[in-house]
Amino acid sequence: MSASLKIAKAKSALVLDQPFFATILLSMPMTEDNSQPTFGTNGKSIVYNASFVDTLSHAELVFVLAHETLHVVFQHMTRRGQRDPQRYNVAADYVINQLLVDDKVGTAPKCALLDRALYDAGNGTTEGIYDLLPENAGQGQQPGQPGAALDHVSDAAQDAAGLAKAEAEAAIDVRGAINAAKAMGKLSQGLARVLGEFTSVRSDWREVMRAFFTSRIKETPSFARPKRRFLGEDFILPSLDGEGLGTVAIAVDCSGSVGPDMLRLFESTIKNILEDTSPKKIKVLYFDSAVTAQDDFESAQDFVLSPKGGGGTAFSPVFEALAGQEIECAVILTDLYCDDFGPCPEFPVLWACTERDGRAPFGQIIQIRKDK
Repeated sequence: MSASLKIAKAKSALVLDQPFFATILLSMPMTEDNSQPTFGTNGKSIVYNASFVDTLSHAELVFVLAHETLHVVFQHMTRRGQRDPQRYNVAADYVINQLLVDDKVGTAPKCALLDRALYDAGNGTTEGIYDLLPENAGQGQQPGQPGAALDHVSDAAQDAAGLAKAEAEAAIDVRGAINAAKAMGKLSQGLARVLGEFTSVRSDWREVMRAFFTSRIKETPSFARPKRRFLGEDFILPSLDGEGLGTVAIAVDCSGSVGPDMLRLFESTIKNILEDTSPKKIKVLYFDSAVTAQDDFESAQDFVLSPKGGGGTAFSPVFEALAGQEIECAVILTDLYCDDFGPCPEFPVLWACTERDGRAPFGQIIQIRKDK
């Protein structure tokens, strides 16, 4: 059986039995690259060595594919900092492999690093285990060799802003995968706990919200408007041009659950993001058990919130009011204390929740916090 066919079968198994891993995996292009001794990922795509795939059983390949997704989930490409790459990758593997074994995802290959005592001593974190490893851990060894990591992880060579954006985008993908697995009833309590703790610590809600908008901007490189800051250095580099962001919707729960301080925080954050993303139009809806008012803005500079309402809460009237319109995406500010969601709309939804444990049957959820 060819390596590509084996991988396809392993992916299918994950779709049926492990939708959390499958949701992330299926968004990452996978190509054969026999210059890699085993597998490799940069957080956006995956490469594999066909000969190494041939050595794996079906269950071992399922394990390895899930292993690759957890590098993305835990953002090992962006959070290494100045730590030694090989040693950090070894530490990351001890975390990932133990989680997969505990969750009974496939079968660990013989070359996989496993040490329960080390995992516990490092509090189950990559950084904690890194500090316990010898300084030369993983150095001079190829992936898959004894004492080395299972795969090669490329760190994201970006500036601070680029790293923050990559982390925020990854956080959105992880939340989507969590919701998909929960909807199917196939997310174990152990993995849910670990993922919940990690995403709550790593994700600044402002950056997640910013990525929610910026990831939907349709832009292409253009030399019609070159980057001005490089002209003095005789460099002509393209700027981004294109359609930009379409019409966005902002809906504010006016049932009394959103206080003035939270409203001001939300307003200032949204305004800054909208000024950066320049949407075509901004539709602001105020609602309780019905849509109580609507304001339309042509410019983010004019954006201001003026809540009107105070009754019960229902989300379905918001989506009914937006039905049939060309909406790029929508953000709903609420405490999510309501069961009337209505059907899932055709546009992406981000729930900006004022409470910690808010849940929704569709869309992404972030918790708005005044201390972050």
